[in-house]
Amino acid sequence: MTDISPDVQYHIGLKEGDVGRYVLLPGDPGRVPKIAAFFDDAEEMAFNREYRTFTGHVDGIKISCTSTGIGCPSTAIAVEELIRIGADTFIRIGTAGSLQPEVDVGDICVTTASVREEGTTRQYVPLSYPAVADLDVTWALREGARKLGVRNHCGIGHCKDAFFIEGDCGLPIEKENDMKWEAWYRSNVLSTSMEAAALFVVASIKRVRAGEVLAIIGRTYSDEPIIAKVGIDEAIRTALEAVKILEAQERG
Repeated sequence: MTDISPDVQYHIGLKEGDVGRYVLLPGDPGRVPKIAAFFDDAEEMAFNREYRTFTGHVDGIKISCTSTGIGCPSTAIAVEELIRIGADTFIRIGTAGSLQPEVDVGDICVTTASVREEGTTRQYVPLSYPAVADLDVTWALREGARKLGVRNHCGIGHCKDAFFIEGDCGLPIEKENDMKWEAWYRSNVLSTSMEAAALFVVASIKRVRAGEVLAIIGRTYSDEPIIAKVGIDEAIRTALEAVKILEAQERG
């Protein structure tokens, strides 16, 4: 239960000082302790609805991890409220399905921009506005992956609201969906997941930084959206390495 207080954000249950400027954003609340295990002196700060937060330090850098739940609506709420209490650099650590044969299960993808095939961001800006990751965060993620020797890909991702929409689903607009999937395959879109568009658009509008690193757990291009939960530790380590790189840049 979250206290209703003018100092505490209603959904995430946090106030100023509870989080660092750097916040890692998994979807699953159960993944937050797993990520926080990489922190020094990690402490659980709040757990309300789908929003669970731990805060600690990595190499002396104050850092937090907040789960967003599944999809863009809850992600937008988390990011909006985290910004209000002082966070300004966000890295989503998620899982995704591959849309290209060269992007295999266990690889990671650093998302440079997102196809806005979801509904949340349309209530922020017109569709002609791009959902683009911050350049510095993206560069830091790519460099972090290279430093760690993690097999990685860097490019455009796809963001959707509905999970069960590919293949022979019996949906009324199945043929329309199939045409769109074919377009994304042929347009060199690397992955598909469900949160990045909101993260990137909200961050851009609010003038903060955001990026995304995804563990590829399925081959959506061949109707195998989930094969194995692999690559998640590599994605976590890549995000943490990126935070160290960004902080070093800040300190000159």
